[in-house]
Amino acid sequence: MIKKYYLLSPGPTPVPEKVLSSAAEPIIHHRTPEFSKILMETTEGLKYVFGTKEDVYILASSGTGAMEAAVINTLSPGDKVLTINGGKFGERWGNICRAYGLDTKEIVLTWGDDYSPEQLAKEIKNNPGLKAVFTTLSETSTGAIFDIKGFGEVVAKTEAILVVDGISGIGATPCPMDEWKIDVLVSGSQKSFMIPPGLAYIALSPKAWKLVETSKLPKFYFDIKKYRKNLGKQTTPWTPGVSLIIQQNKALEIIKNMGLENFLNHHQILGEATRSAVKAIGLELLAKRPGNILTAVKTPAGVDGSKLVKTMQNKYMAYIANAQDPHKGEFFRIAHLGYMGGFDIITALSALEMTLMDLGYDKFQAGASVAAAQKILREAWQ
Repeated sequence: MIKKYYLLSPGPTPVPEKVLSSAAEPIIHHRTPEFSKILMETTEGLKYVFGTKEDVYILASSGTGAMEAAVINTLSPGDKVLTINGGKFGERWGNICRAYGLDTKEIVLTWGDDYSPEQLAKEIKNNPGLKAVFTTLSETSTGAIFDIKGFGEVVAKTEAILVVDGISGIGATPCPMDEWKIDVLVSGSQKSFMIPPGLAYIALSPKAWKLVETSKLPKFYFDIKKYRKNLGKQTTPWTPGVSLIIQQNKALEIIKNMGLENFLNHHQILGEATRSAVKAIGLELLAKRPGNILTAVKTPAGVDGSKLVKTMQNKYMAYIANAQDPHKGEFFRIAHLGYMGGFDIITALSALEMTLMDLGYDKFQAGASVAAAQKILREAWQ
């Protein structure tokens, strides 16, 4: 039997065919009017998705590079910061801050738990002198989203800046940077932006730019002042990822033609279908506040979670994601992010049911998850 590969992970995500084909076009030089035009079009498209009037700078790195850039361009040694660690990527904020000698107060949550604006306000009050609050829009390791709008209202009343990791969330769940009072927002190319890994994006508010002027942390490649200066000349400070930027421009055309609100609604429908489906076969969600980026599902008792993921991948070619350390095997993650459609979800659910039966778990009626998802998808497509 021919086996077809299904990419259902939270990154990299599938890439539209016309975006893929654009990378096969002859390479162009990056110091030319031709590329400058593409660069500026791409920057404007990123501003649209970010929901900001500020410039969005393109870095040749993974999303973690933009996270590091957010830290080193706004702070100085010994500055007091607060990080919200609700999973692997919230934890990363703390790791970066400590690596640069910042006085880091870390709020550690149980994976999947929520954290309210009221809790944040209390923590800020108990820690005077904070320069920055670091948080995550969508915690990719758990499927949880946080109340960034509420966080923005709290932090805006202080001298601190709000720095948000939107790497997996931007484009898939609402997060308008300017409206929600976000000071630094970062994202990455391989999520809802629908291109391969390799680019990261960062935008800063006027409040954040004031800190840039006084920042004393070491920086060179990620010096955001160099990016601002060069973007003013319609170019980049270093050799850019030319083909990736061309691909990003094509993918942004798809998003703009669809309309951001419709693109967000698309993710909401897929998220609702997936959540309804796994509940229909008696499985439990991990996140108390699940998002539309991915669905983290607790592994049922008696099933080896790591074997479940490997069976879906190796036998059925449905590439979902395992939980990350230290929770590997305790839950699994089905993405519904970027260039995925309703039938991708149906495929994932069918593979999941067959895998559960293969592993001896039969406490559900075959087809129940697919039927639950179909109900939501049919209503959405009417």
